[in-house]
Amino acid sequence: MQFWYSEHHAPGVKLSFQVEKQLYSAESAFQRIDVFESMELGRFLTLDGFMMVAEKDEFIYHEMMAHVPMAVFPGVKRVLVVGAGDGGVVRELTRYGGIASIDLVEIDPMVIDVCKEYLPAMACGFADKRVRVFHQDGAAFVKKERGVYDLIIVDSTDPIGPGAQLFTSEFFQDCYHALTGQGMMINQHETPFYEKEALIVQQMHGRMSGIFPIAEVYQAHIPTYASGHWLFGFSSKQWHPVKNFNAASWDALNVKTQYYNTALHVGAFALPNYVLDLLKSGEVRQNENH
Repeated sequence: MQFWYSEHHAPGVKLSFQVEKQLYSAESAFQRIDVFESMELGRFLTLDGFMMVAEKDEFIYHEMMAHVPMAVFPGVKRVLVVGAGDGGVVRELTRYGGIASIDLVEIDPMVIDVCKEYLPAMACGFADKRVRVFHQDGAAFVKKERGVYDLIIVDSTDPIGPGAQLFTSEFFQDCYHALTGQGMMINQHETPFYEKEALIVQQMHGRMSGIFPIAEVYQAHIPTYASGHWLFGFSSKQWHPVKNFNAASWDALNVKTQYYNTALHVGAFALPNYVLDLLKSGEVRQNENH
């Protein structure tokens, strides 16, 4: 008998992975948490039936979340990570000796506990002394902060359940105020390929461009995510992700990566026309609302 994990990506579209065994399943106070073992993907984590991370390609997502902003402004001292209970973003950030503190806000403590046990290669960064973990609501946490962080990374789930409020204009505005004058914000931006997610992309970019003077979008290919074509938002008060990017400075740090490099950094901001049109329509709608 074969056991398959399937996830619906759009009406009439689903992606399935053959599973060797289920390693963990439980309901936390916030969501259902499952860990599976797959011959092809290694172990993977799902929340409420949605793929979060798989061992085989998690490095792509986490490297693109962490290294893109760090290469633009290497002077980052204080970082806030919202979500990311799997620890992958934190792991990448701990590679930078210049970072003084990494605050992680994860509403569900069970996610971190499960990842420490079943995905230790991702969760290893929690052992770093610069990392502080807060089990709080991310939106409420950010609302209290003013001018504190040089970098905020929002590694949210999809806009459902406890992650829904991390996609609102109010939350993005609070993040803006929580940043220093040189502050940057990175957030996962969904896929532009399917209609439902494309609407989210459009709305998010419109909101970000209405709040930040610099709001750009970049991309990566992540096979286990819907369509494989995934977007990230880069929003900043001062730094442009390409114009202020110094490849030689980042290369001199000798940070070891599997996906990210400085040539790819520039290329990631070169988007297909259908995505550019989608983003531009989001900006137009934002302007019309004001």
